[in-house]
Amino acid sequence: MRSWKIVFAATAVAAIVIGFAVLRRGEALLGSTAGAATPNPATIAMPVPVATIVKRAIPVYLDYSARTESIRNIALQAKVSGYIRAQHVADGTDVKEGDLLYTIDPRDFQAALDQANAQAQRDAAALAYAQSNLERGSSLAKSGYLAKDSFDQRASTAGQAEAALAMDQAAIRTAELNLGYTEIRAPFAGRLGRNQAPVGALISVAGAPLNTLVQLDPIYVTFNPSETDLAAIQRARAAGKIAADIFLPGETLARHRGELTFIDNTVDRSTGTIVARATIDNADLSLLPGQYVRIRLAIGTEPDALMVPETALGSSQLGKYVYVVGEGNKADQRLVSLGPTDGGLVAVMKGVAEGEQVINGNLQKIGPGALVKPMLQ
Repeated sequence: MRSWKIVFAATAVAAIVIGFAVLRRGEALLGSTAGAATPNPATIAMPVPVATIVKRAIPVYLDYSARTESIRNIALQAKVSGYIRAQHVADGTDVKEGDLLYTIDPRDFQAALDQANAQAQRDAAALAYAQSNLERGSSLAKSGYLAKDSFDQRASTAGQAEAALAMDQAAIRTAELNLGYTEIRAPFAGRLGRNQAPVGALISVAGAPLNTLVQLDPIYVTFNPSETDLAAIQRARAAGKIAADIFLPGETLARHRGELTFIDNTVDRSTGTIVARATIDNADLSLLPGQYVRIRLAIGTEPDALMVPETALGSSQLGKYVYVVGEGNKADQRLVSLGPTDGGLVAVMKGVAEGEQVINGNLQKIGPGALVKPMLQ
């Protein structure tokens, strides 16, 4: 019995040893297989799209938020009192210079003109008699048949009649002006606003306005460039006219163009900006005063700009950077300073060179020194 137990124990120990050896061999085999199937990540080249950095001349723009303003915006007011007889154009109508807008009842003013004319006719007759009487008195005074005092009275009467006629003529001109003021016409081409004096309303001199009239073509666009941009704008202005393009919200192509026409003479201390203004053609009358727009000034040309796609730019705490395909197809990170944009490209002022290949995709999957596989687009 004792010998059987010894044999059984020896057999169990042998089985355990054999099993442990088999397990170790299996782990070794598995380890070698796994090592062969998983290559070193540092040796994998990441496919990346690249673009060649080119040098070319591009226009230099300055963009600002702006607001439209009318060149002329007036309240239409009456110069004589009376009742509104007619409104000849509807509210919101585009009118031309000289168009008849309102008529005030002219009958009182026509009567005043007729009265002034009648008074002038009466005084003209009196003047004619006084002059004739003066001529007869002159002959009589020379022959001694008329006293000097009587002759002076006749001369005085003729002079007074002449002055009275001059006053009548002035009254006629005043009456004609007042009669003309009963017709309110457009002083310039523009668009009417909302009527504030309905037909039949009694209006007074310098009272409430009848309506408003604003000029729409051309129109002002006012903006506030910073004092740091002022020197560049002044240099461009000294070289010639500065073209201005206007973009409405949501527009990518400018439908309105004009030129910079005004720069104020002081810089605002609180904001560090200056008031500037462009005059813009508005033949289609689509721009209205008070609209927010974007203005772009063309201030020159950058002759040798190194252009890279905007999609190649990355940002870090140190600033903007790009990845360039370096020696051995490794990603070389370059800090860059940027210039003006042109379409989907941006000018790089320093940090890259012409002909280098810049990575413009998969930036989040690579880092400095990463192995890449360039794919030229």
